[in-house]
Amino acid sequence: MKKWTGVEIRQTFIDFFVQRGHTFVPSSSLVPGGDQTLLFTNAGMVQFKDVFLGTDHRPYSRAVNSQKCMRVAGKHNDLDDVGRDDTHHTFFEMLGNWSFGDYYKKEAIAWAWELLTQVYQLDPARLYATCFKDEKGDIPTDEEAAEVWRSQPNFNPEHVLFFGRKDNFWEMADTGPCGPCSEIHIDRGPEACDKKGVPGHVCRVNGDCKRFLEIWNLVFIQYNRLSPTELEPLPQRHVDTGMGFERLVSLLQGVSSNYRTDLLWPLLQKTQELTGHTDAEREANITPYRVIADHARAATFLIADGVVPGNTGRNYVCRMIIRRAARFGGKIGLKEPFLAKVAEVVIQNYGDFYPELVRNRTAILDGITREEERFQRTLESGMKELQESLDGLKGKGEKILDGKKAFDLYATHGLPLELTRDIAQEQGLDVDQQGFRDAMEEHRLASGAGKAFGPLGGEDVDLYRPALESLQAEGKLGKAGVEYNPYEWLEVEGELLALFREGQRVSSVSAGDQVEVLLPRTGFYVEAGGQVSDAGTIVSVNEPRWEIRVTEMRKPAAGVIVHVGEVVRGTPTVGDWVIARVDTQRRRDIMRNHTATHLLHAELQEVLGEHARQAGSLVAPDRLRFDFTHPEPLTPEQLERIEAGVNRAILENIPLQTRVKPLQEAIAEGAMALFGEKYGEVVRTVMIGETDPLSYELCGGTHVHETGDIGLFLIVSEGSAAAGVRRIEAVTGRGAYELVQKRFRNMRKTAEMLSASMDEVPERVENLLDEMSILRKAVASLRQQVASLAFDQDLEKVTFIEDVAVLTSLIQGVDADTLRSLADRFRQRYSTGVVVLASVVDGKPVIIGAVTDDLVKRNFHAGDLVKRVAAVVGGGGGGRPTLAQAGGRDVSRLSEALDQTYGYVKEKTRK
Repeated sequence: MKKWTGVEIRQTFIDFFVQRGHTFVPSSSLVPGGDQTLLFTNAGMVQFKDVFLGTDHRPYSRAVNSQKCMRVAGKHNDLDDVGRDDTHHTFFEMLGNWSFGDYYKKEAIAWAWELLTQVYQLDPARLYATCFKDEKGDIPTDEEAAEVWRSQPNFNPEHVLFFGRKDNFWEMADTGPCGPCSEIHIDRGPEACDKKGVPGHVCRVNGDCKRFLEIWNLVFIQYNRLSPTELEPLPQRHVDTGMGFERLVSLLQGVSSNYRTDLLWPLLQKTQELTGHTDAEREANITPYRVIADHARAATFLIADGVVPGNTGRNYVCRMIIRRAARFGGKIGLKEPFLAKVAEVVIQNYGDFYPELVRNRTAILDGITREEERFQRTLESGMKELQESLDGLKGKGEKILDGKKAFDLYATHGLPLELTRDIAQEQGLDVDQQGFRDAMEEHRLASGAGKAFGPLGGEDVDLYRPALESLQAEGKLGKAGVEYNPYEWLEVEGELLALFREGQRVSSVSAGDQVEVLLPRTGFYVEAGGQVSDAGTIVSVNEPRWEIRVTEMRKPAAGVIVHVGEVVRGTPTVGDWVIARVDTQRRRDIMRNHTATHLLHAELQEVLGEHARQAGSLVAPDRLRFDFTHPEPLTPEQLERIEAGVNRAILENIPLQTRVKPLQEAIAEGAMALFGEKYGEVVRTVMIGETDPLSYELCGGTHVHETGDIGLFLIVSEGSAAAGVRRIEAVTGRGAYELVQKRFRNMRKTAEMLSASMDEVPERVENLLDEMSILRKAVASLRQQVASLAFDQDLEKVTFIEDVAVLTSLIQGVDADTLRSLADRFRQRYSTGVVVLASVVDGKPVIIGAVTDDLVKRNFHAGDLVKRVAAVVGGGGGGRPTLAQAGGRDVSRLSEALDQTYGYVKEKTRK
């Protein structure tokens, strides 16, 4: 039998289907482009989901690829098993082939059988196929697939098995495309069973032992689910297959574990080299080795796709797997940052097929090491606090660590839930995981992060697709649907083809109605890539006159683009001849801001380094917002250099070159693809400069013709968008001019107030600040003197409760340090006494309490006292037995609060 390498196995799969008319489609990003329903790409079909939903179409009807996948959240979460067995991973590759209304079950099954048995040379006698049979009897049995399987050469007919909905019916969601599937399993022999000796155990397909392994799933999408009980046949039937690459490699290389293939074994070897372990020591610690290999690979691919370690969502996952790997490294003696060395092997082994690893090598290695170092700084204190909490549980005979406590450990010490759970489980305990997630969600929403995910998409395809098909049948729309050219058309004429109002297709609408308008062509830009939709008007050409104000654009179905807006006058009617005009001034503002984002991106990489990559953007008419990966705030000097560099490019008036070309050709030329963006097979590229371009990106947005059209670029703000992600907001063109004018007006006004020229303002202000500082110190000194004199009088007015001198006083205009100084004077005067002093600082109560040493022996405690006093003003505090401080919110109740002192002393003296 041929000795296969992982690289050969992957390429053979791709070549096999390319030879059968399939288009090779490179893996999409781990961050699903334009998909708000998924944290990560978790299956090969994700990048084709819009085709199944009917919201897009492709220039090919057959596709093949190897897709990068992550399964660490939600329904598909393999993290708990990673490292503990030989087959589970966070990151993995999914081999797949697709048919979009082209071939179906006969071809899909025949090709799968041919590839497995004739090309990969797996033994036909060891292969089984499962088909669908509905246990509820509502959906027809998939006898078609079963018969195709039985007809394959050398296939054992008895190896066709039927299973129900759980195993052999695929659904994307509660409604939408779905269908039966056929899984291919292989019998690895009796020696692979891990349930030997278990009473009653029987090895079988879809059983509970490891003898039978699923390797490939062929999904036949033939229904549209309308409700839990309603299915209708789809007009076009699709094929969607997925095969776990790592599992296939382990089979063809004849090893019992995915981790012992040439995909992952080199990572374990690198780890062993770093630890200096013998082979026996490695095997004794195989779980940490597997976790490190899996997580190092996952982190490498995540950072390559622009995901940086952070506090929420995808960034949390990246942080978690790095820290989890680092912690397992610590268990086998790796105390210093080491994961970058393992990641180097990932880049070396995978870089030819996934060139983004090589392009982003520096960002990957630096990002991993930086996160390990950050974790090390907090690990000791976090582990100590966690262990104290776990010891407390054991002492009380409890088993579950509170979820809020687990979140506090993450928020304060950076211990991810998964790491806390690992440590708890090692000690026979567990964590309230739902409580942790609830606490994190509460924190996320409180911090303004908003809800994580949006709708699946395609919800209203059934409203627009019939309109599209009927208009195509009438010859009013071409095969591709609405013609779209926002780059050349700012005004188009045409027939009003369809109107939609409140989810219904209507023939006419009236003033005040919110409507959607379908025209045969449009130059209005549809929001994408961070650039907002165009606005404008649609007006009638002939009498009676009417007007619709367009505020948004949508693509609700493949080939359909609608103008969303409000009827401002008249009665628009289907069949009217119209003119659709883009708001050109607004569009030009948007174009200036979009080109400026490209210049800004290039300048950020020039000043900060190649790791500074786009992590989100907004291109609006009034401003641009640009998020980028960078671990720390930018210095004023860096911001000045970046702003100056962008404006230098503007002044050079560099022409832009926009061209349409195949995606892979553009990537090979060095065009920058942005993670999380969705690209077709043919893309639009934007190059600023030609021989040595400043910027070269894939971009479907609208841009100026020369950089000089931008006019001026000004950075308005720089701050944190998320952990490891910074945000710059800026203005250009008219917005920049307005900002300059506003600042000049403010500067002139300030100069007039200072009786100075504008050039003299900084010096005058500096002098004023120096004078103010001197005056503040003088005022503070005077206040202390006045407070001291007043306090001397208060010292003569103490109240005695039995033998204890008690003094309370509200002293205006002093800070906490002054109050402490006065409390010390009280204790110098009275050998047995209690004093509570208060003031108002920045509009909030400040309370200082002191107790003489002898009273501490009588169970007096200054911390307890100030807590009681502060409770009245809505606050709290604490401190040492002899001296404590508290604060609050309600200044109006300070006098009432101080009176609590006397009650406290009376209670203590009675004991």
